Amino acid sequence: MEPTILDEITWRIDRSQLMQQLGIKEGESYAQKAEEMAAQAEEAGRPKAIYKAGLIEARGEDHVVIEGLTFKSRVLAVNLEKVHRVFPFVATCGAELEEWSSRFTSVLDKFWADTIKGMALGASILALLEQIEAEHHPGNLSMMNPGSIESWSLSEQRALFSLLGTPEDSIGVQLMESCFMKPSMSTSGMWFPTEHHFENCMLCPMENCPGRRAPYDKDLYDREYKKGEPH
Repeated sequence: MEPTILDEITWRIDRSQLMQQLGIKEGESYAQKAEEMAAQAEEAGRPKAIYKAGLIEARGEDHVVIEGLTFKSRVLAVNLEKVHRVFPFVATCGAELEEWSSRFTSVLDKFWADTIKGMALGASILALLEQIEAEHHPGNLSMMNPGSIESWSLSEQRALFSLLGTPEDSIGVQLMESCFMKPSMSTSGMWFPTEHHFENCMLCPMENCPGRRAPYDKDLYDREYKKGEPH
């Protein structure tokens, strides 16, 4: 199946959410400047995403093979034990917002711009999820991201990008030699149908993480993934 590209995502910045994230109260002098930056970003921003439906062709204790490409991860392999179709993706705030944000030089302005870019990325992820649900009706979905947990290395980005063809050409996301992405406010991973919701955070012990979506479960790996682990 050919990848689906979303490059005309409609988005608008929720002003109250933005002010809350920036720590600005109604009527403060900073509010007007934040409004101006939000309006500029909405005008310039073009969040984008790419995904495809990929079939699992083979599997082992610590890997799965999707359309000829091997993804090595014990946690991924266990999570996909009963799954036959996955949805690999890359989503981004867009090169346009990256360029817009590069004009800011102060620490405060850069923080505000990054917050706005994060909201644009959120819009692209939401649009992507809505597209997958409308086109494929997969039921409940969970997501894994290369590099988010020890069991799935960031270097797996290379196979993920290969699976999707050329995200740099289609949505402007470049995979660097380090396997980080440019624009930096981009994300990649796989959505997969599941009866039991999974979050990378459940296996991540990092404290005070601002992006945490679920509590760390220190016993989860031993309970669900260690049994049958290759030696």
